Amino acid sequence: MKINYEVRYASHPEDAKAYDTTRLRKEFLISDLMVADEINMVYTMYDRLIVGGAVPVNEKLELSAIDPLRAPFFLWRRELGIINVGGAGTVEVDGKTFELDYKEALYLGKGDRNVFFSSKDSNQPARFYFNSAPAHAVYPDRKVTKADAVVVEMGSLEESNHRVINKLIVNQVLPTCQLQMGMTELKPGSVWNTMPPHTHNRRMEAYFYFEVPKNQGVCHFMGEIDETRHIWMQNEEAVISPVWSIHSASATSNYTFIWGMAGENIDYGDMDTCTPNDLR
Repeated sequence: MKINYEVRYASHPEDAKAYDTTRLRKEFLISDLMVADEINMVYTMYDRLIVGGAVPVNEKLELSAIDPLRAPFFLWRRELGIINVGGAGTVEVDGKTFELDYKEALYLGKGDRNVFFSSKDSNQPARFYFNSAPAHAVYPDRKVTKADAVVVEMGSLEESNHRVINKLIVNQVLPTCQLQMGMTELKPGSVWNTMPPHTHNRRMEAYFYFEVPKNQGVCHFMGEIDETRHIWMQNEEAVISPVWSIHSASATSNYTFIWGMAGENIDYGDMDTCTPNDLR
């Protein structure tokens, strides 16, 4: 197995205004997360969130500590949220085994020492997407399915934003220190997510787009409300959203994305909204 990581530093919005396409993609886009028999991750200085992916095919993959953590094991001072976007798989945690099917989630609390990813079928391997944030307290491990989630239906086909929000790892479902994760599924014929857009200066956010059909793309919008930018993205790519940035997208087909947040609070509704007419 192989573990790869990259460190990304925070950007001031005044500096980001000068970024060209190449620099925007370098600072905020995360590609190549899902590689067979590898764990790949980005350690970002935005609330020290880690964005990662693990694809066990021919072997079991161990989530061990990377050097920036300077820790004896990965979850020494951290919590972890995992959502499976591939075939059936298992996560072994200190002797306990959690089976995760497609779109099922798992929360692991601070202090879990040994974490292993594996697939039930190497021909249809599990594809584990994960977020991790610093933790100050220990909360119990828990598997979360869509049946356990807080489900909210929003938007309309007329506005091209009819979507179902599945709040999976949120404080209405289970206790966490600061990590909040969920999954938004767009209905056929709808392509806009998080529109009208918003910011939340108390929390950063990361998006992971999947179920994007072959030869289709997602145009992710970011930047300050009066200074927007865009990044074209493909299936199974992630993007970092700073606290000062909107995070919205349109695409050439409907799709699904996973959102993950960390920061000052765990209030999902704490956001500063704007109207499409406010955008520049």
